[in-house]
Amino acid sequence: MTDTQSRNRTIVRAAYFSLGTNIFLSLLKLVMGWLSGSMAVIADGIDSLSDVLSSLILLFTARIINLPPDPRHPYGYTKADTVAAKLVAFIILFAGIQLAIATVGSLREGMIREMPSAIAIVAVVVSIVGKHLLALYLKTTGKRIDSPMLRANARNMQNDVVISVSVLCGLVLTHVLKMPLLDLLTALAVSLWIIFVAIRMIISSSRELMDGVEDQSVYTNIIAAVERVPMATNPHRIRARKMAHYYMIALDVEVDGKLTLDEAHQVGHQVEDEIRKAIPSVYDVIVHMEPAGVHHPAEAFGVSSKNLSS
Repeated sequence: MTDTQSRNRTIVRAAYFSLGTNIFLSLLKLVMGWLSGSMAVIADGIDSLSDVLSSLILLFTARIINLPPDPRHPYGYTKADTVAAKLVAFIILFAGIQLAIATVGSLREGMIREMPSAIAIVAVVVSIVGKHLLALYLKTTGKRIDSPMLRANARNMQNDVVISVSVLCGLVLTHVLKMPLLDLLTALAVSLWIIFVAIRMIISSSRELMDGVEDQSVYTNIIAAVERVPMATNPHRIRARKMAHYYMIALDVEVDGKLTLDEAHQVGHQVEDEIRKAIPSVYDVIVHMEPAGVHHPAEAFGVSSKNLSS
């Protein structure tokens, strides 16, 4: 089994585990929230229901990235991982906005609400434990196989833990202070947090879809790798982009113009080898050789040591 096949199977397992856990927790909180009369617990259940949709997207995407490259997608389908992360973020955003609208509507009506029963607290405690364990599993797995989709879902689960803790605090204060209004205010705070997290996830996934890199130290590592090759100088027009968990790297380097084609070719191979040593998760390196001292017009794209330090 190849590394890619093993990675995809890991994503599928994670998707099934996430789906089952979220179905259980969302049904638990929706039923308990309805029985107890707690709007905050129902809000937490709606958020978990959006996680069920996220898990289904995760599962569907895991199938897509297994498809082999074709003429229409010569780099394969691995970037579906990042597309799915953005779709998950939009689902979370929609759920947060809908929840905020419903909560504000209830606050404006100003109806006298009954005190939520204590059974809601049990559902929230179970949710906190379950979501924490799920977040830990997805985070560890996503980091190990470098999956934006799993990392996005892990952040979503971590945020759910924060949400559930907030709901728990709101429920406790509601019972201690005998103020049912606090339940609605907690639900509103939860909805605003969901919206904030979703926007942050959209920005993060957009960077990768625009061929940006989160960790800009990759350029420092590339330049340092070139400097370890004696006959290669002035690395410039460096472009690094992510293809799922791999880097695609292209760059220009200068060599002595008197070298033969075979000698220049060997220098290029040394540059590629050094880059692969410095950055293990590299899929491909394209090195363009140029004679040293050639005047270059201003580069429209790429990174060099000059604009990296600026």
